[in-house]
Amino acid sequence: MAPPSLPQSSARLPAGAFPRRSGVFDLPAVPSAVGAARSSVRGLLRRWGTGAGTGDNAVLVVSELVTNVVLHTASERVLCRVSTDGHRLRIEVEDQSLSGTVPARGCPGPDDQGGRGLVLVGALSSEWGVLDAPHGSGRVVWAELAPEPGEVIATGPPPAPHS
Repeated sequence: MAPPSLPQSSARLPAGAFPRRSGVFDLPAVPSAVGAARSSVRGLLRRWGTGAGTGDNAVLVVSELVTNVVLHTASERVLCRVSTDGHRLRIEVEDQSLSGTVPARGCPGPDDQGGRGLVLVGALSSEWGVLDAPHGSGRVVWAELAPEPGEVIATGPPPAPHS
C-alpha cells in the first residue's frame, strides 16, 4: 500500500493554481471602525497583489457592511473575514446581534439620505447573502466579488509559513 500523499506547500502548487489566502480582523462596533476596516482590507489586498479596481470594489463593500453593523445592530464588536481562492474574493462581516430583522436590499428614493448600502453591495458583488453566525449569536453578511476584467485577485508571493 502506498503511503498517503502529503499536502503540497503553497510554493509548489500546480501550474495555474492559486494559493488560498485569508485575513481576519475584529474591531469595536463604533463609527471609526468603518475607516479602520477599509484600511485593513486595502492593505491586505495590496499585499496579495489584487488589482486596483477589484480592491476598490472590495473596500467599498466592506465599508458598507461594517457601516450597517455600526448603525443597525446592538453589537460591541464586528468581525471581518476576507478570503480568496484566486478566482473570487469573499468578504464576511459578522455582528453580535441577532435582531428580529434580516439585512435586505432597500429601494431608496432619489432624495433619500440612506438605504443604498446593500444596493451597492449587490451591484459590486457576483453574490451576497446573510447567514446566522456559526456560534449562534449574530449574523454574517457575506459578498463575493469576481475580479474586474483584466485584473487578478492574488498575484503576490504566497503567505509565509508560520513557525
